[in-house]
Amino acid sequence: MKIILLKIYIFAKKRIMFKYLFFIFWIGFSLAQKEELQAVYDFQKQMNAEFADSLKSPLTDEDRAHFKALDFYPINEKFIVEATFVKAKKEKPFKMKTSTDRTPMYLKYGVLHFEIEGNKFALNVYQNIELSRKPGFKDYLFLPFSDLTCGKESYIGGRYIDMRIPTSDKVIINFNKAYNPYCAYNYKYSCPIVPLENDLAIAIEAGVKKFHD
Repeated sequence: MKIILLKIYIFAKKRIMFKYLFFIFWIGFSLAQKEELQAVYDFQKQMNAEFADSLKSPLTDEDRAHFKALDFYPINEKFIVEATFVKAKKEKPFKMKTSTDRTPMYLKYGVLHFEIEGNKFALNVYQNIELSRKPGFKDYLFLPFSDLTCGKESYIGGRYIDMRIPTSDKVIINFNKAYNPYCAYNYKYSCPIVPLENDLAIAIEAGVKKFHD
């Protein structure tokens, strides 16, 4: 009888501990979600301010004269995902193709594994060799991707997300902060072309939409 009661006590204690840990995790994730949502609002505000600024805007003078705001998808929490980061090993720098003859050197820094609605995906994340040598960009990472919205609601050439080198194997990808390359607005710019391996078989209905046809 004592053994049975002891087993019941241990089982109950484990359940309480599990619920406590789950509660702590849920609170932590909820706070992270709120921070990411606020980051999206700040991102959109900053983008609109830069595009309206004659000194920072990639727009042509004609487009900027009529500019009011970029067209964003409604903010969607579904596209704020936790990914598992796996650092790449023994990768060699390579020349990334761009929309012009320019071929900047990049390094495949790692792979991000994540799920959306139960479907598994992976994206390579890259480091610009030259940029990483400049002050403030040592930990900067480049996440380009294309998806099923490209050429329809979003820019045909895909979109980018700015990231920093993760401090752990868990990282948040916030697709609501996806933006268009500058060449989507002005042909004078040279922009990296999204690698084929970063084409997602899902519609990422988040971030900046295409500017105009």
